[in-house]
Amino acid sequence: MKKKNINILIADDESLIRMDLKEILEENGYNVIGEAKDGKEVLEFFEKMTPDILIMDIKMPELDGFQTLRLLNKSVEYPKIPVIMLTAYSQPELIEQAAGLGVFAYIIKPIKEIDLLPAIEITIARSKEMKFIQQEVGKLKETIEVRKLVEKAKGLLMENQTLNEAEAFRKIQKLSMDSRKPMKDIAEEIIMQNEKN
Repeated sequence: MKKKNINILIADDESLIRMDLKEILEENGYNVIGEAKDGKEVLEFFEKMTPDILIMDIKMPELDGFQTLRLLNKSVEYPKIPVIMLTAYSQPELIEQAAGLGVFAYIIKPIKEIDLLPAIEITIARSKEMKFIQQEVGKLKETIEVRKLVEKAKGLLMENQTLNEAEAFRKIQKLSMDSRKPMKDIAEEIIMQNEKN
């Protein structure tokens, strides 16, 4: 079996289930990088490293799966982690709660390879999509911030040097090219200079 570069943490209070899961995952090329018997151990694991996927039981002692996930989602230290929830229960309110917490998949025990493997593949695909979207949103936010700074700097040049909008923009562009600095940096310098005066 070809090794997949996917690191998985398994969390279930039943050692037999953890053992079965680990066997299925490793036979199919996934790396099981840790096991936890409760939510407290999951949080401790996350302090050391972040898996690509967390497969976690809902009903566990100390902290159950939902409580653990709430704590992970709340903490800024942890990136949004793709979670597959395991449970012996299929009540609609549990499924609704799982969906509300951003769970990627929900599997009813007993766990079968035929259910688990597609859930993992879909989770991997959704996780990649989510990361891509987050990167794009980050780029858009950056673009908007730069545009706001340039607009503010342009307004200051128009006011202080009696330039029209096109001239003020060209001046920022020229300063950027001459100094080989991004327009954002030039805009910040113009704004800072204006605040000093």
